[in-house]
Amino acid sequence: MKKIVEICCGSYEDAYQAWLGGAKRIELNQALFLGGLTPSLSSLILTKQHTDLNVVSMVRPRGAGFCYTPTEYESMRLDCKLLLDHGTDGIAFGFLLPDCSIDVERTKAFVDLIHSYGKEAVFHRAFDCVKDPFAAIETLISIGVDRLLTSGLEAKAMDALPLLKKLSDCYGEDIQLLAGSGVNADNSVALMEATGICQIHSSCKDWNHDPTTCGPHVSYAYCPSDDCAYEIVSKDLVERLVQKVSF
Repeated sequence: MKKIVEICCGSYEDAYQAWLGGAKRIELNQALFLGGLTPSLSSLILTKQHTDLNVVSMVRPRGAGFCYTPTEYESMRLDCKLLLDHGTDGIAFGFLLPDCSIDVERTKAFVDLIHSYGKEAVFHRAFDCVKDPFAAIETLISIGVDRLLTSGLEAKAMDALPLLKKLSDCYGEDIQLLAGSGVNADNSVALMEATGICQIHSSCKDWNHDPTTCGPHVSYAYCPSDDCAYEIVSKDLVERLVQKVSF
């Protein structure tokens, strides 16, 4: 099967660097330090105008978990429609119930909306918080989800090779599997060979420096090692990963 590299991007700038590095598909977000939130429409519009990337847009209104209030869900549904109206190729989303099982009603509503545009419905790493991955993936398949992004319920995908292989062996013909979290040029081929999963998701992360991040008594820092740093997609790391996977 064809190997696919998807790059996790937090902005149009990230998307452009991913494209320059040879990526063909991205997941477009903002606020990656929160796990990725809904991107701005401008970042989607500019990405589609200036690259030929396949763009999967995140719909996530806040950090933390995936059990949303009615007003949060209302906002998410409108965001989903707006992103679809402006040319996204897919939507990444995830809905869980308080017991960490799949929220079938909301997931189906999103799948139906996305499919009405002829686009891809991608269930994101909310899946990695479920208690029974086999019941959960069977639910997603029955609803019609096209692709599942997962780290195999572990913090890093390389720590979940047995489960990822089992999911691939049992369900790989019924749903696309996309392995993510901690995936890079050094481990991507080993992960694919060990699991049979041919799609990987990577941030290819590096850091830029912004000296205005901190004032004498105020800080907007979030990088643990550099108070003035913010994360970016590295074109060079994307290029290295794409080349590694291609051979």
